[in-house]
Amino acid sequence: MDILTGIQGPEDVKRLSLEDAYRLAGELRQYIVATVAVNGGHLASNLGTVELTLALHRVFSTPLDSIVWDVGHQSYTHKIITGRRAAFSTIRRSGGLSGFPKRAESAHDAFDAGHASTSLSAALGLLIAKRALAKKDAVIAVIGDGALTGGMAYEALSHAGQLGLPLIVILNDNSMSISPNVGAVSSYLSRLTTTVSYQNFRRLADKAMLMIPLAGTLIHDSVQRAKKSVKAFFFKESLFADLGFEYAGPIDGHNIAVLEDVLRQARAIDKPVVVHVTTKKGRGHKGAEDDPSTWHGVAPADALASLASGATSQSFTQAFGAAMVECALADERVMAVSAAMAKGTGLSDFQRRFPKRFFDVGIAEEHAVTLAAGMAAGGLRPVVAIYSTFMQRAVDQVQHDIALGGLPVIFALDRAGAVPDDGETHQGIYDIQLFRAVPGLSIVAPASALELKAALAWALTRDAPLMLRFPKDFCPGERACYALPFESAQGVFLRQAAEARGSTGRQRKVLLIGSGPLSESCDAAADIVEAEGIGCDVYHLRFLKPFDPEGLARIMGGYELVVAAEEGVLTGSVAADLAALAQAQGLRAVALGFSEQPLPQGSRAELLALAGLDARGIAAAVARNYPRRPPEPHLSARALHA
Repeated sequence: MDILTGIQGPEDVKRLSLEDAYRLAGELRQYIVATVAVNGGHLASNLGTVELTLALHRVFSTPLDSIVWDVGHQSYTHKIITGRRAAFSTIRRSGGLSGFPKRAESAHDAFDAGHASTSLSAALGLLIAKRALAKKDAVIAVIGDGALTGGMAYEALSHAGQLGLPLIVILNDNSMSISPNVGAVSSYLSRLTTTVSYQNFRRLADKAMLMIPLAGTLIHDSVQRAKKSVKAFFFKESLFADLGFEYAGPIDGHNIAVLEDVLRQARAIDKPVVVHVTTKKGRGHKGAEDDPSTWHGVAPADALASLASGATSQSFTQAFGAAMVECALADERVMAVSAAMAKGTGLSDFQRRFPKRFFDVGIAEEHAVTLAAGMAAGGLRPVVAIYSTFMQRAVDQVQHDIALGGLPVIFALDRAGAVPDDGETHQGIYDIQLFRAVPGLSIVAPASALELKAALAWALTRDAPLMLRFPKDFCPGERACYALPFESAQGVFLRQAAEARGSTGRQRKVLLIGSGPLSESCDAAADIVEAEGIGCDVYHLRFLKPFDPEGLARIMGGYELVVAAEEGVLTGSVAADLAALAQAQGLRAVALGFSEQPLPQGSRAELLALAGLDARGIAAAVARNYPRRPPEPHLSARALHA
């Protein structure tokens, strides 16, 4: 690491010879691989953009010039060479660096990222701001071919071309989606199109044609149409040209010298330009090069050790995938829809076994939802599998296209609740509030693999929309209550003493209410509470919607304290409503949940503990509220200020 240890900032990168820049690229790859092996993270995408990142920082000067990274999966090299080399060992760890660009972390991070297809809109907004403030600095958006499948990217391209501002778009094509090169002629034309001399010639030619009396405009328009027709027939850059962009590429994204030359010319032409670079995802790591999908996201070493030790047998994602296959075998109407996350949502086996019943729409959550609406209207039973954080993009489609028509679409929200390592942008803590008010939509939070399977099978028998939410976590052991039949708005007791089951004289003192696997945390908390001599029952809601206030009031009645815990934002939560309902009956009650401000990166256990949602935190809430003293307000102060 001889060169890397001397890199304190981008200016050090600029001073390197070309030979040393390539040496630095090798050292960066070693450092990234070593760090990700311990901390986990996005490996293949970052290994593929090392030379591109070095070229960007050798040509442009951040933070004056702004680089906006789409998603941020490829920003590790950028972080390391912008003053965060020493702290890089803390990436994705609690209290350490974020795995994504973050303005609060560095002035070199121009825009926060984490979701796909946002870079072009954000970069265009930054460019407008710079020009409005009379600044001539450049703005560069780096977007992958995968993120370019998102409709928002095309909206931004259309607007940017209309404005004509000199937005520089780096299209990072890792050969996963965009078609192969079209040959040497295209490369030659691309180089010609982005040279300053060509731009000067074209401006003079356009001006000369327009000055021809009477026929000038007609000649100019005819030449433009003819040029576009020829390029549309022979060359693939016509899409960008039609949107008002100059086009350069495809360019070898691992050739620093060529990249620097093209980037300098792209800056000089003072027009919107797309620089199309081809990179090898996972470059320098054989496993990641051969299988970039598997090596896209790597688990931390401690998680891998847990798997190797046989600490658990199945994750909720795997349980969902297995349940989908079983349901599809039983009902040929079952279809699966994914937004570029087949493997991440556990649908790889479904895709392999039922290729004609699996639809990967790319990074297009809105389209995924309305596509499923059309399928349901046509008599099919679609299941849309999307991470909780990404479902935020499709609220209107759920409401307008599915709920208003009462269409039987099932949503599987993976990564609901506390999401480890990825930080604020990926927390799945808002879906309950976003979708509770959607008419006719049921929300179910299964606590185990068996209950998830039963919930999915039950949902497929109904003619109404339903949402399943489950975390990125391993499934707990099974209980007899998880196998009980589903009944709308009804939950089950995980723990209930015999004397508490009768209609009179309930002797148990405390009732803990949870949903999803958080009910297991409530059960573990009950062990702590009962060790202090306080009787404690545990009720698993199953349904977050519909909400049965009369039935829940009967269940809570007779307890001296009710603690409701929810793995979502506390504001507007079911837990808060339960606490209010209990207090209306004169009971002590407290609700636990996450604050509105998402927590930074950390392990799932750390995030739950910080919010007071682990067993110790729930038991502590009982200890604070059970003694004979005025109860806390029903919203937990700890949760609100976590």
